[in-house]
Amino acid sequence: MIISNVSKSHEGFYYCKLSERGESPKSWISVRERPKAKVSIKPDQHVFRGETVTLRCDIDGEGVTSWQYSWYKDGSGSVFSELHEHTFSPVTESDAGKYSCYGAERGGSRTSNISDAVTLKVSDRPQTVLSVSPQKWLTEGDSVSLICKVYSSSTGWTFSWYTLTASSESSNHYQLLSDSSRGAGGNYTVSSAAVKHTGVYVCRAERGEPAHKTTYSNTQPVWVTGVSPPVSLIISPSRTQHFTFVSLSLSCEDQINSDRWRVKRYTESEQLEDCSSSVWASQTGSTCTISSTITSNTGVYWCQSESGENYHPVNITVHFGAILESPVHPVTEGDTLNLRCLYQHSTPQNPRADFYKDGSLIQSQTTEMIISTVSKSHEGFYYCKHSERGESPKSWISVRASPRTSRSDGYCFIIVGVTSGLTVTFLIIVFLVLPWCYRNDKGVRSPSSVSQQQNKRQTSEQNQSDAGNNTLLSDSISGPTESTYADIELNLQRNRRK
Repeated sequence: MIISNVSKSHEGFYYCKLSERGESPKSWISVRERPKAKVSIKPDQHVFRGETVTLRCDIDGEGVTSWQYSWYKDGSGSVFSELHEHTFSPVTESDAGKYSCYGAERGGSRTSNISDAVTLKVSDRPQTVLSVSPQKWLTEGDSVSLICKVYSSSTGWTFSWYTLTASSESSNHYQLLSDSSRGAGGNYTVSSAAVKHTGVYVCRAERGEPAHKTTYSNTQPVWVTGVSPPVSLIISPSRTQHFTFVSLSLSCEDQINSDRWRVKRYTESEQLEDCSSSVWASQTGSTCTISSTITSNTGVYWCQSESGENYHPVNITVHFGAILESPVHPVTEGDTLNLRCLYQHSTPQNPRADFYKDGSLIQSQTTEMIISTVSKSHEGFYYCKHSERGESPKSWISVRASPRTSRSDGYCFIIVGVTSGLTVTFLIIVFLVLPWCYRNDKGVRSPSSVSQQQNKRQTSEQNQSDAGNNTLLSDSISGPTESTYADIELNLQRNRRK
């Protein structure tokens, strides 16, 4: 009996029986499954020209100490390698294809099943893509993340981040961040942004030994506005959107020496440019002048110190048609925000326009939009739209926290609290201090804060046991009178008698 192609189903007890000689004993026939070869590719099935790539054939054959391997490509019956691991260094596009392997026991009869085919894809130099989350315009203290990804591949890469430091007509130059080491994750996070983080960023990935590097990613700017920057970018006309074919002046001004600043810009063509060495403008001292604006002047402008620190970025847009008149500097909470739609050459017969914030209509058919009390919730992108002149570009309106209330309030109440329980002589000090505190804060404190202080004074009055003291504290709020001086003199005489 011959079984030409044994399978697991043939496993069992076998015996033979002869009519004259009888039956043989039973024998157990065990069927062992033929092991299957498996192909793996490192560093990845999708690799890039110039990388080192290794094909590996693994066979889990119990009891076999040594295998002889055979490699096949694209279904061909020709063996191109008999190694356990086959390496391409460097790999080229011609090495792309479907690979399978097979094993035979050295010095034995066992063989493996041929592996499933695994496809090796070889591409040109990989591309990286950089993005910013949650947004590129920040206020000091905000959190921001740079996210770097390798296009169509994500296995085994480590990442580094750079800033764009200079540019010429044909190339950009990048500087590795001092705190950027090769990390497996594709995120570079700044938990609390500072003005020093203002800049234009790129990333790059690499893997393998020797390291194979991707191209530099696209550029991503990050703009951080400071609460009290040491220098201000003064723009004339004072707005962020401007018409074409007009003069535009940008000047860096500080309290010490304005000449130590220079105006820089980053345009939509992803070029970092210096006003002092440009053909598009002229710089005198710290003032950069564009004699006739064109749309390619659109970009972010800022002041850079001699040591390379960047301050006060402002997004400037040059546009033909309708533009939005909005403040250059961040608006303080509690202030009034005025926005208007301006038109080139002439104002239309119907100047009314619609105003939008973050793409949503917030006010329709008006010549001016006024937000009387600005809050942080009003921060966002604004633009206007006219039925005939079209839509203006978008402008980012930044809102910063209001300054703290004057500290004189606290000082005044410390004095009142200490003196209110002392003798009549010290009450004269209270009489002099309270009107001064009131005059000092008049017009600064809100009505609610004045009311709260008056309530505190009334509570203090109720806790006094001397009726004369109560009269002094009450009268001092509105200023001295003749009766007040008489009361003071009377109380002084009483004390002298005592």
